[in-house]
Amino acid sequence: MTQSELIILNFTEIRRRSIKLWSVLPESHYHWKPDEEAMTAIEMVRHVLEADYGWDMIINKGSMANYRTPWQGRALGSVSGELEFAQPYRDAFLESVRQFSDKDLSEGYVIHPGNGEQKALGKYLLRIGYHESVHAGQFLAYLRAMNIERPRIWD
Repeated sequence: MTQSELIILNFTEIRRRSIKLWSVLPESHYHWKPDEEAMTAIEMVRHVLEADYGWDMIINKGSMANYRTPWQGRALGSVSGELEFAQPYRDAFLESVRQFSDKDLSEGYVIHPGNGEQKALGKYLLRIGYHESVHAGQFLAYLRAMNIERPRIWD
């Protein structure tokens, strides 16, 4: 198995567990948030899904100067609707990762637009997985606070 295949396996497992969490969210709780400055539950789902579009641009060295995602201006929908809309962008992102050789991952670099820092490509991809994992932990806390039974994500 190549490094890119392992990274994709990791992304796929993280997303599978995120979807398990998101799927138990009742529509009546979509707009719940722990405080006024936090994202709502459905905004967090959108944030994670929408990020794939940006990650794909970054790892392909696209310009982020006039960054605009396909979600801008789009009303928040259901969890299933958000997943369906995001799938082509997820597929494109994973295909981009699939194209990287082991050498690309160890010697290639990207510039993170948030801080302008140069990052090793392989390490950057692993940080992308960590981003979604952190939000999965937040979502678990949301479900606990909403008193919604949490699924067993380790199965």
